[in-house]
Amino acid sequence: GAEPWSENMRQKLEEKLRINAMDIYGLSEIMGPGVAIECEAKEGLHIWEDAFIPEIIDPDTQEPLEDGQEGELVITTIKKQAMPLIRYRTKDITKIIKEPCKCGRTHRRIQKILGRSDDMIIIRGVNVFPSQIESVLMEIEGLAPHYQLIVDRINNLDTLEVQVEVDSKIFSDEIRKLQGLQNQIQKDIKDILGITTKVTLVETRTLERSEGKAKRVIDKRKI
Repeated sequence: GAEPWSENMRQKLEEKLRINAMDIYGLSEIMGPGVAIECEAKEGLHIWEDAFIPEIIDPDTQEPLEDGQEGELVITTIKKQAMPLIRYRTKDITKIIKEPCKCGRTHRRIQKILGRSDDMIIIRGVNVFPSQIESVLMEIEGLAPHYQLIVDRINNLDTLEVQVEVDSKIFSDEIRKLQGLQNQIQKDIKDILGITTKVTLVETRTLERSEGKAKRVIDKRKI
């Protein structure tokens, strides 16, 4: 299955593959890829409003939200005949951008998908999406794009452990450098999310790989 990328991952793909990578959005329940796509401006994804009616709702109350407010994307299909969908809840978190796009197209845009409402974890009152952690990790040289978030509750306090794979050359380096790398990751995550995390560095190919969507979160509070 498809997964959202961080801007840092997009840049790395463009540099290594020498391509212009565009973001595209779709759902297999509706038509697969093609519900919305970026233009050359890369400032949001244009929804094909001649085929779909987009709305944003509060994922908890299901009340409609105004354009510009962040919430869950709901889609109604206009042209599907065999299996039309009415106000289908995608569980994807985004917002509608109503301002005109510099490319000149008039279809409204949605912001890059932040994450899924069922992927969001709450740590000590803070909403955390795996994509936010990934954006921090991809900024740090020597880290692989493979990580896992372990959520637990110890002494009635929610905890978050970030396990991330490290390049083999760095992992075999002196302990002081590894500790410095851990401290940097902890600081950068706290600067973005405002919470303290435990960071565990592991060797390359230590974390389990998935054939479908990567399993980023293990929430032991639910076990």
